[in-house]
Amino acid sequence: MSAEAGMPGTPAWRPPGPALLFCPADRPERYSKALDRSDAVILDLEDAVAPENRESARASLRSAAAGLDSDRYLVRLNAVDTPDFVADAAAAREMGASAVMLAKTESGDDVRRAAAESGAAVLALVETPLGVVRAAEIAAAPGCAGMMWGAEDLVAAMGGATSRFQPEEAELGRRVDGYRDVPRHARSAVALAAAAFDRFAVDSVHLDIGDVSGLRAEAVDAVALGYAATACIHPSQVEVIRAAYAPPAAEIAWAEKVLASAESEGGVFRLDGRMVDGPVIAQARATMRRAGASSGAGGNGGNGGTHDTGGTGAAAAPGETN
Repeated sequence: MSAEAGMPGTPAWRPPGPALLFCPADRPERYSKALDRSDAVILDLEDAVAPENRESARASLRSAAAGLDSDRYLVRLNAVDTPDFVADAAAAREMGASAVMLAKTESGDDVRRAAAESGAAVLALVETPLGVVRAAEIAAAPGCAGMMWGAEDLVAAMGGATSRFQPEEAELGRRVDGYRDVPRHARSAVALAAAAFDRFAVDSVHLDIGDVSGLRAEAVDAVALGYAATACIHPSQVEVIRAAYAPPAAEIAWAEKVLASAESEGGVFRLDGRMVDGPVIAQARATMRRAGASSGAGGNGGNGGTHDTGGTGAAAAPGETN
C-alpha cells in the first residue's frame, strides 16, 4: 500500500469492512476460517496465547503469511514494555503485515516504536488508565492509523470489578449490561481523539455472545458516533455488526443526492426542503464510505458455530467450527 499513516515508510491501513474478528495466533488451522467469516482478522499474540506458546505462534504466523491477504489481517502485539514485544514486531515485519494492533498503548512513543519495529500501520489499543488520559497524544503520534479501546483491562487496572452494570443492580435504576461511566468515558475519549487527528476508530468487543440485541445496540451507536468498525470474538457476531453498519437504501439514496448536488451548488444550499451545509455533506460522505465497506465486505459471514472464547477482555478467540 502506498499511502502513509504519519510516518515515512509506514503503510496506511483501514478496516476493509466493519467486523474485525479475533483469532488466536497459536491456532493456524483457524486463520482461513476466521478470514472467511469476517471482514478482517486480528491474529492475537497477546491474551489469547499463553506465554510459553508465543514463539511457536510467531512461527505459525510466518509460515502462513504467504497465503494471507495482508490487507485483511492485523497482528496484535504484546505491549512495548513486555518481553514479547520485540519478537512480536519482528514477526509482523517478516510477514509483511500492513497493520498491527498494539496492546495497552500508553503513549505516542509506544506507537512510534511499534510502527518502526513492525514496519506496519498501528491500531493503538487503549485499555489502561494512562492510555485513556493520553488518548490525544497517542492519536497524534506518527504511525498511528487508528484507535480502539478496551473495557475489561481498563477496569481491572483501576482495581474495579466489572465494566458493566450487573443484574442485581437493576433495582438501583441501572441499565443492566450497560457500561459504567468510566468505560463510557474511555469510549468517547478514543472516538474524539481519533476524529481529531483523522484516524479511524474501532469499538470494543461485546463479550456476551448470546446478547445479540445488546451487540446490535452498541454497533448502531458506534455507527452514529463515527466508528469505522467493531471488534468481535465470535463468528456469529459478524453479521450483526455488518447489518448495523450497512446504511439503508434510503440513506444511501439521500447521500448520493446530496453529494451530486454539492458538486454544482456553492456553500449552503437547500435540497428537498432541507438545508445542506458542510456537516451534512460530511455525513453523506461517511454514509457512502460505509456503503462501500458493506458492499465490499469479505468472507461468508458468521454462520459457523464456535465454542471457546479463550482469553479475557478484548482478546478472545473464535473457537472450532462445527
